[in-house]
Amino acid sequence: MKNRYVIVGASKGIGHAIAHNLSDGGHHITALSRSSGELADVANVDFHAYDVAGGGDFPEIPEAVNGLVYCPGTINLNPFHRLTDEDFWDDFNINLLGAVRVIRKFLPNLKEASDPSIVLFSTVAVQTGMGFHASVSAAKGAVEGLTRALAAEFAPKIRVNCIAPSLTDTPLAEKLLNTPEKREASAARHPLKKIGSADDIASMAEFLLSEKSGWITGQIFHVDGGMSSIR
Repeated sequence: MKNRYVIVGASKGIGHAIAHNLSDGGHHITALSRSSGELADVANVDFHAYDVAGGGDFPEIPEAVNGLVYCPGTINLNPFHRLTDEDFWDDFNINLLGAVRVIRKFLPNLKEASDPSIVLFSTVAVQTGMGFHASVSAAKGAVEGLTRALAAEFAPKIRVNCIAPSLTDTPLAEKLLNTPEKREASAARHPLKKIGSADDIASMAEFLLSEKSGWITGQIFHVDGGMSSIR
């Protein structure tokens, strides 16, 4: 049986990899992003322009939605004394409130599906604690709290889980990985001595959306090359 998935931020990076994998499985994708980006190579996709920072109109989906993935995030790395209230608000708006708006909109569709699943995204910096990450860690920490709260509230009907990657080779991280030296240094910080790929994270998301994870909810999955747990 082919399913309908809503993916916010599907035009590039991790979101695009998730959309590509699900499409290859014959599933239907409703993609919400500011631009269509790399979606030309994804079949069975309905693209809708949507800016998570500014909000906007959501598409109307008449049928059940089997899974919802909210991928947008920020990497605003600055010393604490240079972070303004606006910086904190922008990160909170994109990472947390953007997810809240999307879940609120498509919750009725999710309730119509059999074994629906929501997948959100955090960061390894929430658990590990990293300098210059105060704003994004605060916002993503709120996402982890939302994950557990909604998992409790939506059980047993809807599963809610969160993936917390380390730095991943995506357009969002381009400035942090734009030289061979930066890439080498980043890989060396991870116990597995390599940088994660969009496909690494997409594989976990696809698992959490599938019936294979049917007894999993309220969890934060650290797909981070071992950074959060071993040295």
